[in-house]
Amino acid sequence: MAKNKKNCAVKRTSIGGQAVLEGVMMKGATAIATAVRTETGEITVESKRIKSIKERSKITRVPFIRGIVNLVSQLYDGMGILMRSAEVYGDFAEPSKFEKKVAEKFKINPMNIIMGFSLVLGVLLAVGIFVFLPNFLTGLLFRIPALADHSLSSLFYSLIEGGIMLCIFISYILIVSLMKDIRRVFMYHGAEHKVISCFEHGLELTVENARTMSTQHSRCGTTFTFLVVAVSILVFTLVNWGLEKLGWLTDNNILNALIKMPCKLIFLPIVAGISYELLKFLAKFDALPARILRAPGMWLQKLTTKEPTDDMLEVSITAFKTVLALDADPNMPTTKFDIKMPTPVARKRIEAKVEGIDQSDIDWILVEVTGKKRGELGAISHLTATEYESAMKIADKMAGGKPLQYALGNTEFYGIRLAVNEAVLIPRPETELLAEKAINAIKEKGYTSCHDLCTGSGAIAIAIAKNTSATVSASDVSVPALEVAKANVLSSGAKVKCYLSDMFKAVDGSFDLIVSNPPYIPTKDVIDLDKKVKDFEPTLALDGGADGLDFYREIAKNLDHLNEGGTLLLEFGIGQGQQIKEIFSAYSVEIFKDLEGIERMAVVTRN
Repeated sequence: MAKNKKNCAVKRTSIGGQAVLEGVMMKGATAIATAVRTETGEITVESKRIKSIKERSKITRVPFIRGIVNLVSQLYDGMGILMRSAEVYGDFAEPSKFEKKVAEKFKINPMNIIMGFSLVLGVLLAVGIFVFLPNFLTGLLFRIPALADHSLSSLFYSLIEGGIMLCIFISYILIVSLMKDIRRVFMYHGAEHKVISCFEHGLELTVENARTMSTQHSRCGTTFTFLVVAVSILVFTLVNWGLEKLGWLTDNNILNALIKMPCKLIFLPIVAGISYELLKFLAKFDALPARILRAPGMWLQKLTTKEPTDDMLEVSITAFKTVLALDADPNMPTTKFDIKMPTPVARKRIEAKVEGIDQSDIDWILVEVTGKKRGELGAISHLTATEYESAMKIADKMAGGKPLQYALGNTEFYGIRLAVNEAVLIPRPETELLAEKAINAIKEKGYTSCHDLCTGSGAIAIAIAKNTSATVSASDVSVPALEVAKANVLSSGAKVKCYLSDMFKAVDGSFDLIVSNPPYIPTKDVIDLDKKVKDFEPTLALDGGADGLDFYREIAKNLDHLNEGGTLLLEFGIGQGQQIKEIFSAYSVEIFKDLEGIERMAVVTRN
């Protein structure tokens, strides 16, 4: 049962807050925490450390100046948090092309550009609506002789200007409150106040207790706004009086309004500083005079706060408790929002990042980051923040032209996951047919030994080792390629002996089966290969000499490493079948086609 709030002594806290889209931000002495309820109904929290009052520059702690500093910092931080909360809840607006170009040229985060631009635009609009417009309208009113001739014209002018400013502010609040999202923000505003009041009344921070609290609070920004209006009347009265005494004003009231405008802008920071100190002072007391001075601001809060739902109170409590914990424990880690990115949006962003990317490649990126099978992708509605960031990192690599497999760092070959990098060729689907023929030959003919020549990533050797009982070895001339092959052997659990050898120079012994996918691209054709191939895949594994057949001739000279009755399996390039037959004319040669009907493999038998 909740305690009676009237019987609880009020304990003041410096923690203040701000309502954001579907959430609440709470700011403590050393930290800020924002809790937002996501579209999936979960509460996610983002927190960060801030400098305590003692750690800040002395000038920012000086009365009146601190109010100005606090206002500017709250505007900037508030805008950033508001944008972050919008992103959490599903507002995934893309920066414009102009913003992207500026970000790329000046190495600036596009979101910082948007936030800075929005802040400046917001301030200009606020000045225009709440400073210039009241000033202009008051100038028009004072064209009426009865008003212009008033003996207390400076004070009267400021009172009317302040009244117009207040009317515009109230009208603005009433108009924006017609918007559904703004009404919900006002409800979260009420939730923020209720939770702070619950703590200040010494009650346990529960939804039940917070529900009994008022939606109004003495330190609210709405009260601050009213104080700004009240203080501005006094300050601007002095400004108007000063301008009159200096003789700067004319008989033209519209011109006078334009003269007063920049002067009032200069004094706005002073108004903000005084209002801030007055707000802090009045919040410390609950005596009748303080309540009377706060009353208009508290009344205005009835427009900017609404009764929250229990789930909103839960969000506000989460933010408040997080700040309490961070203030109490300086070693407590901060957190980032777990932003759920809708999968369709993620796909569009990847597509925008990588020009001409296939949807199948996007599928494989999502398979990589989610750990799901490709057939399960349709059931994934959202990506976590970590998954989305990982996907975009892969997309960034591909945006520079890097092939999908290198960007992923792995590929599938014969049902086996293999690591690949730019030291090795990316295994092709047609090479799986070569591995399958090798596996079938070993099983049908009872072969017990096999060697993979020019192994690269070790793909063929590993596939054979995992699907037969033969003793398998593999060699390559490239040290970096062998490192990849050895890593794949280790990760796959296959039994393959890998060693360094330039073709057969370090190969010892003979084998029942030798398999090889050697370089077979003619030197002159390498430069004409697809950009992804020639710029990223190792030339050493592509260039097969003048006609692309140098390595096949070398293999033909060393077939003493093939046991009698043994089989040599080779992959070769398009249109090289007849030449392969000629090179191995001393043996029985059979040519096979790949799945596209292209001659691709040679089976050479030593009788």
